[in-house]
Amino acid sequence: MNSDEKEDCECAAPQAETPPVDGYYRVHEESDIENTEASRMKRAAAKHLIERYYHQLTEGCGNDSCSNAGCASSQDFHRLDNNAAAVKALDLYKRNAKLCDPHPSKKGTAMNHKDMHSVRDDFKDVNYLTEEKVYEILDICGEKQDYSPLIRVIGRVFSSAEGLVQSFRQSKPHTKEELKSLQGKDEDKDEDEKEAAACSATAMEEDSPGSSSRLDGASSGDSDGAKLGPDEVSVDIDAVRRVYQRLLSNENIEAAFLNALVYLSPNVECDLTYHNVYSRDPNYLNVFVVVMENSNLHSPEYLEIALPQFCKAMSKLPLPALAKLARLWSHYSAEQIRRMMETFQQLITYKVISNEFNSRNLVNDDDAVVAATKCLKIVYYANVLGGEVDKEHNEEEDEEPIPESSELTLQELLGEERRNKKGPRVDPMETELTIRTSDCRRPLISFEEFVNEPLNEVLEMDKDYTFFKVETENKFSFMTCPFILNAVTKNLGLYYDNRIRMYSERRITVLYSLVQGQQLNPYLRLKVRRDHIIDDALVRLEMIAMENPADLKKQLYVEFEGEQGVDEGGVSKEFFQLVVEEIFNPDIGMFAYDEHTKMFWFNPSSFENEGQFTLIGIVLGLAIYNNCILDVHFPMVVYRKLMGKKGTFRDLADSNPVLYQSLKELLEYEGSVEEDMMITFQISQTDLFGNPLMYDLRENGDTIPVTNENRKEFVAQYADYMLNKSVEKQFKAFRRGFHMVTNESPLKYLFRPEEIELLICGSRNLDFQALEETTEYDGGYSRDSRIIKEFWETLHSFAEEQKRLFLQFTTGTDRAPVGGLGKLKMIIAKNGPDTDRLPTSHTCFNVLLLPEYNTKEKLRERLLKAILYAKGFGML
Repeated sequence: MNSDEKEDCECAAPQAETPPVDGYYRVHEESDIENTEASRMKRAAAKHLIERYYHQLTEGCGNDSCSNAGCASSQDFHRLDNNAAAVKALDLYKRNAKLCDPHPSKKGTAMNHKDMHSVRDDFKDVNYLTEEKVYEILDICGEKQDYSPLIRVIGRVFSSAEGLVQSFRQSKPHTKEELKSLQGKDEDKDEDEKEAAACSATAMEEDSPGSSSRLDGASSGDSDGAKLGPDEVSVDIDAVRRVYQRLLSNENIEAAFLNALVYLSPNVECDLTYHNVYSRDPNYLNVFVVVMENSNLHSPEYLEIALPQFCKAMSKLPLPALAKLARLWSHYSAEQIRRMMETFQQLITYKVISNEFNSRNLVNDDDAVVAATKCLKIVYYANVLGGEVDKEHNEEEDEEPIPESSELTLQELLGEERRNKKGPRVDPMETELTIRTSDCRRPLISFEEFVNEPLNEVLEMDKDYTFFKVETENKFSFMTCPFILNAVTKNLGLYYDNRIRMYSERRITVLYSLVQGQQLNPYLRLKVRRDHIIDDALVRLEMIAMENPADLKKQLYVEFEGEQGVDEGGVSKEFFQLVVEEIFNPDIGMFAYDEHTKMFWFNPSSFENEGQFTLIGIVLGLAIYNNCILDVHFPMVVYRKLMGKKGTFRDLADSNPVLYQSLKELLEYEGSVEEDMMITFQISQTDLFGNPLMYDLRENGDTIPVTNENRKEFVAQYADYMLNKSVEKQFKAFRRGFHMVTNESPLKYLFRPEEIELLICGSRNLDFQALEETTEYDGGYSRDSRIIKEFWETLHSFAEEQKRLFLQFTTGTDRAPVGGLGKLKMIIAKNGPDTDRLPTSHTCFNVLLLPEYNTKEKLRERLLKAILYAKGFGML
């Protein structure tokens, strides 16, 4: 359909086979032909005929006995909406179908058509919109009770990238805060704005979309874009919101926006993919700003075609444009951020539920889901930027680099350069925005709202991890958008990464032994005595860390001296449990225990050297690397510090709540701090033996009083000393050991500090009902067996501490894994008939061997004795 036909139809933007003549930055070679008089007359005739067909389909000829199947007056005619009628009118025109003459009973038809033509003719040259123009057209249409002219204008403008770029422009981009709402503006200002709009229209006509100057980027929009700040656009967002609020209440007009978006998106995608339009005119971003203000984008009508196509177009934006959108949206309210987040989440959920994704039909291959996830990423970073951000308090990097392996890598042995450089991956968006997720103390909306559970359920993580590591352009990995994944899914991705690294180290060791002729040692072997577990383990780990740190990335294999247990995971679990119990023993003095918070903190006056803290960091890293849960009780600030952020005043809330409350009261005190409290910039602490130690927060701090003016500085320096300076040596050594194991892991990339805690410590919530639902049975037992029913009744009746002991006995740890006990695959197997033997377990495989006791009382007595006195490993 040509442009004149499109203007006249009441659909917003019919999907024709050929692109619109007002497509952005396109050169039309046929322009000279269209300027001929013959062509003009031909188009005028076609326009008139298509218009008659359209009115015949929507209004009819007025003859109640009409037999024309293509006339609305016919009794067999099925009513069409405006959009379908426009498409049908074009089809009737092509087929040269029958046209009815207006029936005399159709009163006032000629006059109405004349009036309609006069209204239409008034707006046929409107190629972009302002708020005033929209209201002007809306008022005229309201008087005539005919909104088709407005629908046509919306269809023309909102289906054209150039139309949207030029629409709703700010008069002064750098003084947005000075702009006032239209309500209350006097008539003089209205006239001035109309004159400005007229001038803009003249400039737009002089700079046509087909001109070479547009292709070369020499447009008026370029100069505007150059003046804009990093988080500013030339569109008046408040005006766009007011216009949408007025128009979306009308169903017919709402359909016009929908159809225009369907028509707009493929052209925009083409512009961004092949024409590099954003680099030539940054105002092209206005298209996405205007469309995203449509509050109905999440409605069902958009989910099938319009929104997926628009997401695909938005995902083609270059990185600087994506970052600018994130900066712009970061100034939006939490409600507006949530609306955009829900729009993309709803599309992802709709596509996931309406398709059957599996290992053969991967969700990674669904263009709509991938595009919506990429768009959601923009909103995610807007949410981070718009929250409470702390970019300043960062931990200093280690002065000495993590020692590299003394062994050659597999690629080096084969004479090849190493493809993947060591070090954690960094999201390009974070680099562009110069922000990390860990910088955000409190986002506008919670991070959990960005997790899409239906997507997590259908995601084939082994395939996704492969795409993540290969980093090919034609395969998308959801691990590049970790905010959409829950902790269970991310933990599975980390598990694959750790296992593949273990296998890689094993293969390199085998090849190295063949080349160098050295003894084969594919595992990280630790042989320890139970009574000297700290001495044996830490000495061995210290030797490995000094000689060849790469061995720390091998699979851990623990052997307790004098015991027959083979380590398939369970022996390692108990090893870590015993090491943690010893390390955090207050008698050793490495960590101080707070009775109030039930948490441990680094002892600033510990006698242990830095090497001991390094080894503890190694143990913590090995636990993550070998998928073992530790019973450690650190405040959240420790995990934030491991992620590179220093502790601040607000971190005292959970690490030292008594001190936090005292300092908070100091900040809120309304009287004279200096006269009433008499505090100075000198503070005192007690050492391991209870002796007071004085520390000056500032030079000569004992002579500097704390006043109402400097109390914020006092609080900040006090917190900095308690959380950072006082334990600087101990924590740096601890972090160094941790990074020896995890420096090449995607740990920092995938997880937030609170998720790191969950990864190390597991879940503290023990839901044994969920464990019962997921437990499997073997050896003749089933869910309906008498002994099994009695077993669960007995277990549910246990006290909390007894339940933890049972979990320790069966799985090797008293904590639930990431995701809760429902994610723990426990097996209860039959171990013979009734007997006096105790139940036994394979902690490596979470298997409980349970004899078929005759009575419930005997079952309870035998089970309690087993879990209370269980210690050590043997061969059955």
